[in-house]
Amino acid sequence: MSEVMPAEVMPDSPAAPGPESFTVQVADQIESFVVAVTEVAKGDDPDSAVPYLLLEVSQLLLAGGRLGAHEDIVPEERYEPDTGPEPDMDGLREQLAELLAPVDVYSEVFDPYVPRSTPVACRISDDLADVISDLRHGMAHYREGRITEALWWWQFSYLSNWGSTAGAALRALQSLVAHVRLDTPLAELNGLDTDSDAEDIDLERQAGKVMEAEIAAPLGLKPTDS
Repeated sequence: MSEVMPAEVMPDSPAAPGPESFTVQVADQIESFVVAVTEVAKGDDPDSAVPYLLLEVSQLLLAGGRLGAHEDIVPEERYEPDTGPEPDMDGLREQLAELLAPVDVYSEVFDPYVPRSTPVACRISDDLADVISDLRHGMAHYREGRITEALWWWQFSYLSNWGSTAGAALRALQSLVAHVRLDTPLAELNGLDTDSDAEDIDLERQAGKVMEAEIAAPLGLKPTDS
């Protein structure tokens, strides 16, 4: 059976958009994601944090899917030009961790094709900060006019890192919203902490309170009585 490829990845297809159009669309989606997550992390609207993040990550993965479906992008230069010092992501990471606590930690399997993979503890805040770090690296090339280099980096890092990382964060965010909308309790979260010396606290009880305060209201749901 011959492989059917999307129109945008078929160079000879009359329906395929030009490379400049494709690049601008991807860059716009990436810039929109970075700006939106940065604004959410400021905590000005904590009640809508999880729904907004769910929406933004979903939209970013559309751009990632287009990059993944595109034919291999080959950079013009053999060696990647220097983009300068990498931006410090600790501030954003800490803002997100504080905003999402205590539902920040979740369980994830890194590779679904590895038999009997053991789930590990991850953090949504770490995931989003790592994704933005990758995206900003490519954006540095884009703003310097190195269009092919930017596309190459975004495609490569989507396949090697930020695609799976964003996908894991999306599953966690979608699960949080689903638990509220379907009125189902969270599974026991004790022990799902990435810090080995963290105090043993009742994460399930705290998560329920945070979900009511930060998720239920913007979804139009009435919080349950305490």
